[in-house]
Amino acid sequence: MEVNPPKQEHLLALKVMRLTKPTLFTNIPVTCEEKDLPGDLFNQLMRDDPSTVNGAEILMLGEMLTLPQNFGNIFLGETFSSYISVHNDSNQVVKDILVKADLQTSSQRLNLSASNAAVAELKPDCCIDDVIHHEVKEIGTHILVCAVSYTTQGGEKMYFRKFFKFQVLKPLDVKTKFYNAETDEVFLEAQIQNITTSPMFMEKVSLEPSIMYNVTELNSVSQAGECVSTFGSRAYLQPMDTRQYLYCLKPKKEFAEKAGIIKGVTVIGKLDIVWKTNLGERGRLQTSQLQRMAPGYGDVRLSLEAIPDTVNLEEPFHITCKITNCSERTMDLVLEMCNTNSIHWCGISGRQLGKLHPSSSLCLALTLLSSVQGLQSISGLRLTDTFLKRTYEYDDIAQVCVVSSAIQVES
Repeated sequence: MEVNPPKQEHLLALKVMRLTKPTLFTNIPVTCEEKDLPGDLFNQLMRDDPSTVNGAEILMLGEMLTLPQNFGNIFLGETFSSYISVHNDSNQVVKDILVKADLQTSSQRLNLSASNAAVAELKPDCCIDDVIHHEVKEIGTHILVCAVSYTTQGGEKMYFRKFFKFQVLKPLDVKTKFYNAETDEVFLEAQIQNITTSPMFMEKVSLEPSIMYNVTELNSVSQAGECVSTFGSRAYLQPMDTRQYLYCLKPKKEFAEKAGIIKGVTVIGKLDIVWKTNLGERGRLQTSQLQRMAPGYGDVRLSLEAIPDTVNLEEPFHITCKITNCSERTMDLVLEMCNTNSIHWCGISGRQLGKLHPSSSLCLALTLLSSVQGLQSISGLRLTDTFLKRTYEYDDIAQVCVVSSAIQVES
């Protein structure tokens, strides 16, 4: 009958501990009235408790630091720190000790060892200590693989490994929305939600634009000559709370002039988010490159450069239009102006605008007159390309408020 030999005991012991800051312990008071059986016993215990506040023992105001009792949660963007100790439990000298620590994720294996050089010898009751740090950049299961190899006094080479599995959770839920302005400006709204169980201090939320755009943050207001955050002086984000950040992106001059307008899918940039938790642990997330589909304007784009908000009844007013050739061919344009029941164009209809090359623009100063009071829509512009005999119609271009001249004088 064959018997398996007993498993050999190792001379070295491996211990791995996660390094994390302590948590806050809140006292939960237990009280009773003096006429009850315990009498003043509970109140005396609270007065003797160092975690309570003198004179306010039953208000649960006292908090003390307590060491964590489990591994705890690790969130994406935080730094995972661990203490690794190899101790010689035997009574003999061990030689050529090599300690390796690798972190296995779903996509890669990272070496976290501070030193890959072997220790020449380790005497009895001595230890080798190492501290590893790693900024977590993936969600899901992570496995810390610690391997130890050494040589005994008899020359026998020994090797063993230990595995430590933990989950990396998502701390923030980030959603983005794009809003296209009448000009080439783009407004980005970033909704950031804290999906952890503890409050966060939002240290920085910024947008790093791509090379095509300049960005302006719209998350502050001017008060008494100072720039103040719209979220107040304390930028805390409570669990499950959501905060909206707004940014305005404008194409750089060289790209706008080169392409006329930015077309198709363009890269906007990426969000950089830095926060701190209860006791100052820092976390950081960077989103992937945000992409935006530029709006389509057809072959010809008509935009308003200048228009008054309020005009007088039956008095001429002026607007400035910008016409841009968004196609890849040269156009020969003719401008036609069609009057409506309330808005009348002043000028010659059917005039030649000349040739307009691809990605080129021209500005037109036009005069109008309104015969009806109230909020009126400017409509009735027609552009005809004589090369292809194609007409482009533009209605509801903008709105103006038409008031009586007498009312205008009184105001």
